Amino acid sequence: MIIRLAKIALTAASSFFLLLVAFNNVTDYDSNFQFVKNVLNMSTTFPGNKLMWRAIDSPAVHHAFYASIILWEFAAGALIALGVKQLWAARGGSAAAWQRAKVLASAGLVLSLLQWFVAFITVGGEWFLMWQSPTWNGQTAAFRMFAIFGLGLLYLNQPDDELAP
Repeated sequence: MIIRLAKIALTAASSFFLLLVAFNNVTDYDSNFQFVKNVLNMSTTFPGNKLMWRAIDSPAVHHAFYASIILWEFAAGALIALGVKQLWAARGGSAAAWQRAKVLASAGLVLSLLQWFVAFITVGGEWFLMWQSPTWNGQTAAFRMFAIFGLGLLYLNQPDDELAP
């Protein structure tokens, strides 16, 4: 039972983190909006960069990107929370029931992994060349989040035996 409880706790922590990030992004909108705006503007990439044609200067697009990031964080966190509820309900059940209960939490964790990998590492990091910026480079943080959620997904989905009677 301790392994199942550990999986529930770590998965719940992932949900809490994502929902807190979404809450922070809504209640302190401008802090991370500046990050998104400067990445999309490519404001601090290398001088003479031949890929500046990719820069987006439209405030409406900046707000749309940021809103999609917040909604993505919220959706992943909520999906994981629903999965935690299912895990909690199945904690004393059979190995098969426990395995079935992992679906929503796993989907939420994958959704979060996609955000950190696609939105931040790939689109931000490579398309908008965030890696060139000494100020607006979030690749290290994005990789850290990708690793945390990836390890959580792997741990959650390790096979589980039947509980001892």
